[in-house]
Amino acid sequence: MQVGVQSFASRARPVFETKSAERAHVLQRLAGTCRIFGRRGYSEGLLGHITVRDPELPDHFWVNPVGVPMHQVRASDLVQVNHQGQVVHGNAMVNPVGLLLHTAVHLSRPDVMAVCHAHALHASTWAAFERLLDPITQDACVFFENQALILEPRVVRDAEAAARFAQGFGDKRVAIHGGHGIFTTGQTVDEAAWWFVLMNRCCEAQLLAQACGKPSAWSTEDARWLASVLGSPQFGWLSFQTLWDDIIQSDPDLVQ
Repeated sequence: MQVGVQSFASRARPVFETKSAERAHVLQRLAGTCRIFGRRGYSEGLLGHITVRDPELPDHFWVNPVGVPMHQVRASDLVQVNHQGQVVHGNAMVNPVGLLLHTAVHLSRPDVMAVCHAHALHASTWAAFERLLDPITQDACVFFENQALILEPRVVRDAEAAARFAQGFGDKRVAIHGGHGIFTTGQTVDEAAWWFVLMNRCCEAQLLAQACGKPSAWSTEDARWLASVLGSPQFGWLSFQTLWDDIIQSDPDLVQ
């Protein structure tokens, strides 16, 4: 038997008859991602922002509001913003730096539907080393040759700096922003969220391994094969479903 991503296809992505039905689904998944991030301790105060492109309006995206704890976000709390930075739906504030960064990435990457960023402890700590993750574990191989390292601009204060950030991101799945943390992307918010959870865990693993000695890396051939299977968009989406099943059972109010 030849193992590939289809070997793990335990369920299929939903198909929607209308854009409004798809939007409702997307907002529930975004709210669920916020709850998962909050539960895992990724949110600190007003920090952390997750966006997903609107399925009907590609120049608009939805984002979690500032001031609502991530572990309490509901679908009705989410804010719709256009690429000019104007709030189109919702009354809450949004993180202004997050707005600059996510707008720039969405503008430069039409293939990206969702972007995740939060100040997760191990990812932020690893970003202080200003280097890419090594393929020292099977999980880390998921990101092999699919990481960007962004050292400039260090701080994003305006749209010009955000555009340079997006340029540094390029076409990679994840970006390590020096001294700041990680950003992950995906064709769905499910996928982007899974890459964030997994990469933060990989950062933790490499920090622990380096503290103990000099870890060995996987071969280029094996790392590339693992990245092609475990790093596929479908596998990322599938992996997130385990987190979704857990959070929707414990927090059914998130869909409100």
